[in-house]
Amino acid sequence: MADVHEPHIRSYNMSRIRSKDSKPEMIVRRYLHNNGFRFRLHVKDLPGKPDLVFKKYRTVVFVHGCFWHGHQGCRYFVVPKTRTDWWLRKIEWNKEKDRLNRENLERDGWNVLEVWECELRGGATAVLEELKSKLIEFQRIII
Repeated sequence: MADVHEPHIRSYNMSRIRSKDSKPEMIVRRYLHNNGFRFRLHVKDLPGKPDLVFKKYRTVVFVHGCFWHGHQGCRYFVVPKTRTDWWLRKIEWNKEKDRLNRENLERDGWNVLEVWECELRGGATAVLEELKSKLIEFQRIII
């Protein structure tokens, strides 16, 4: 099946997809900042360059896009009908990198939290509250 867009349009559309400062990431950042948490962004020295780093709590947060990270069972993860094999390899590689990054961080003593894009759609309050609770719990363990 051919792509529904011309190659230059598809290229433009794909170039607009952000890896940093995405809408789901901004939702998490604003919520946590408004609740008094301070963090660093995209620390290059850590495996996977986590989206949020709470050095004080030895905790990192990854905000995953459902499509790019192959969120199984999610309605937002749909395998493209064109170049299917290429996309499946790409997404599987992303999942493998996620797994390795998580293992390396945990081995180095970091707590790793993940938030999925689909969890932040609509009523995200419960997910954000749970994230806040986990951070508070890690804060108590460290102090």
